[in-house]
Amino acid sequence: MIDRLSDVMKTAGGETFSPQFIENRLKFSPYIKEAVAFGDGQDEVTAFLNVDPLTAGQWAEKRQIAYSTYMDLSSKPELAELILKEVEEANGRLEPHERVARFVLLYKLLDADDDELTRTGKVRRKLIREKYAPIVAALYDGSASVRVEATFKYQDGQTQRVETEVTVHRVPGMEPRLPRAGVTVAQAGA
Repeated sequence: MIDRLSDVMKTAGGETFSPQFIENRLKFSPYIKEAVAFGDGQDEVTAFLNVDPLTAGQWAEKRQIAYSTYMDLSSKPELAELILKEVEEANGRLEPHERVARFVLLYKLLDADDDELTRTGKVRRKLIREKYAPIVAALYDGSASVRVEATFKYQDGQTQRVETEVTVHRVPGMEPRLPRAGVTVAQAGA
């Protein structure tokens, strides 16, 4: 393990995993700036991903994919396909129980000013899980997308409220895992 013992998680099947290790594997991609892995007590690992606005933006521009904001860029289906390939590549370097089965491209960059990251850039997983609870729930309830309201805080103190649809992407070949023998579906999801 490469994580603090307090940060290590267990799947519903009892297999331990380090979310930080998974996140670092995902961030090997030049197109992924930040990753937050979930899966404690669940049958599968899922993730929030932030695309890197510079490299993903350049990739989109080279393909003449127009976008105006980070939110617009992160919602492009072509970019989702690129990131899906990056997740599949990262999964190839992970143990089966560590592999990301579903992910979302978050509509905003995680930010220390929003308390989502520490000042040194470490993910505040608990806060993120609470703040984005509807999106985390959608990663596990089989939803194809989730509608969210977002409030953006600007450096000058102004705020803007927007609504957006966040797509939940399933990694092919990562079908939901069956519960262990002797464990009911209700127990596995608890």
